[in-house]
Amino acid sequence: MKRALISTLIAGLVALPVHAALEAGAAAPDFSAQASLDGKAFTYSLKQSLAKGPTVVYFYPSAYTQGCNVQAHTFAINMEKFEAVGASVVGVSLDSIERLNDFSKDPEYCAGKLPVVSDADGAIAKSYALQVRDAREGAKDTRGVEIGHGFTERTTFIVSKDGKIVQTVGGVSPEDNVLQSLAAVEALK
Repeated sequence: MKRALISTLIAGLVALPVHAALEAGAAAPDFSAQASLDGKAFTYSLKQSLAKGPTVVYFYPSAYTQGCNVQAHTFAINMEKFEAVGASVVGVSLDSIERLNDFSKDPEYCAGKLPVVSDADGAIAKSYALQVRDAREGAKDTRGVEIGHGFTERTTFIVSKDGKIVQTVGGVSPEDNVLQSLAAVEALK
């Protein structure tokens, strides 16, 4: 019993997000990468997105995993609210573009409403000073498919039109992550 309790506590501590080193006021690292929107691959550019207005850059561990499914769905059902204040949203994970093509068009998750970027080598996450963990052997997604890639922590950066991080959101539930991100971009208006 004691050993099980200790194992549970250690697992919980490992799962806690590490606070991002990039804080409010820092310049958001620019990136261009392969992405998917509604099942179609394209090249996403943060610079082009910021030319239109503030951008919510949210990093998540993996498509088709419990918290990430909830977060993508919550962003999708709130996209009109983000757009109403001139903000856009982009998700970033270490998923392959093939996984993201499925995830981005899935009506239960992204529903074709927001792009998701493939950061297969973790370089974008690392540029935002996020921890990237190695793949867990045998880890499967909610569909029962082996994940086969590393994971980054769930952290969201609210980036103003001038390319500065105005807020970092982490360490909260996937739903709260979206709601805090929405409140931050509404405050920019």
